[in-house]
Amino acid sequence: MKQANTQAPSGNSEAQSPAGFFPLDRFNAFSDGVLAIVITLLVLELPVPPADAPVLPLFSENWVDFLGYFISFAFVGGIWLSHASLTKGMKRGDTVTLRLNLALLLFVALLPYSTHLMVLHMTGQDARAAVAIYGLNLFMAGLLLTVLLSHVARDRRLVVDDLADDRISSAFRQRRMYLAVNAVAVIVGLLAPLVAVGAYVLLSVAFIIQPLIGIWRKH
Repeated sequence: MKQANTQAPSGNSEAQSPAGFFPLDRFNAFSDGVLAIVITLLVLELPVPPADAPVLPLFSENWVDFLGYFISFAFVGGIWLSHASLTKGMKRGDTVTLRLNLALLLFVALLPYSTHLMVLHMTGQDARAAVAIYGLNLFMAGLLLTVLLSHVARDRRLVVDDLADDRISSAFRQRRMYLAVNAVAVIVGLLAPLVAVGAYVLLSVAFIIQPLIGIWRKH
């Protein structure tokens, strides 16, 4: 009688991960789920007029809400793209990777709250504190993403074998530039909050049009 095969299939990522390391399937699934929920919560904060009220005046009266949504959506989209690019170069994770990722998601999940805080007080007397808190939220999320990238890049056991060093260096240059701009925006937010919001808008617009510029240059 032929014995049943009790071994895990070769495609099982859990079985293929060495001791002390973790596969990326749950790492990516959990991260994508949190980012998707955050974007959903952001859009749920947008005001909707009652059935007996005109629709078009809503956009002019509540432009701050839509502006905050646009900025935060672009930021979450940037985090998602950077995270996807990072995990594309990884073959496994470790305990530090998972904990850093949780810390990153902590600040990403806080974004609907800090966005609502900013748009509610942007034109009020406490605009400086509200905009600075929002900027600090963005900065901490960006910082933790950079720390996560740094940890993965230092441990070659976590990355795919053919990952080029220049790709890692390019990612670090982009992250450092982003953190520098974000840090300046936090400081500016304490002095001139509307100027800081303008900087966030420019960064969001740049994020949207950058792929379009790349397509145009190819043609």
